[in-house]
Order: sequence, then C-alpha cells, then structure tokens
Amino acid sequence: MSVQGTEWPMATEAEVLEGLEQAFDYRGDVTITRRDGAVLEGYIFDRRTGKTLADSVVRVIPKDARDRVSIPYAEIAALTFSGRDTAAGKSWEAWVRKYYEKKAAGEKNIEIKPESLD
Repeated sequence: MSVQGTEWPMATEAEVLEGLEQAFDYRGDVTITRRDGAVLEGYIFDRRTGKTLADSVVRVIPKDARDRVSIPYAEIAALTFSGRDTAAGKSWEAWVRKYYEKKAAGEKNIEIKPESLD
C-alpha cells in the first residue's frame, strides 16, 4: 500500500514515531509542517530516535536547497507524503510479474527497463 499523497495523523506520540518511520522508508519527498507554521518539503535521509520526541530528530534534504536540515520530532505538527514515490511498484515481485506477463504473451528477448526518474 502506498502512502503517496496522504497526510499522516500526528496527534499522539505513537503516530509521530510511526509516521516518521514511514517517511524515512518513503522514496519521495514529504512536506513537514512545524508547530510554528513553517513548511519544509524535501527528502528524509536520516532519523535519530532518542528517549523522547524532543531528543529525536529527522534529517531532511530540502527540495530547493542543498543544505541539510535537522528537525526535532517534537516540532512537527503535520506530515504529508507529497512527492512521487519513486520506488512504488518496483519490487522484485513486480518485476517478475511483468516478465511472466510478457513471456505469456509470447514476447521474445524480454527486457524490462527502468522508467526515467525525470
């Protein structure tokens, strides 16, 4: 199941922890809204979980900048999976299914090429 395009509930500590784990595994950009209203869209490349939400941080590469940003979990009010999930449908199982579909259709020299990321 893809979370692309969804806003993650962030009402409880458990939801914050689970949402940021999902965001770390997500292979697209997310939009983080801080409690002060600031909004940041980018790719989560690291997270460091401490004993409390204030001790835990998520590290983001902003969409339109090169500098990395660290945001404490406690400062995050909303999390949206806003970017395209570049890994969606690209599992080994999906590749094998496409291969056998082409083989069953009688194709020869089957080659499954990756789609462009552009």
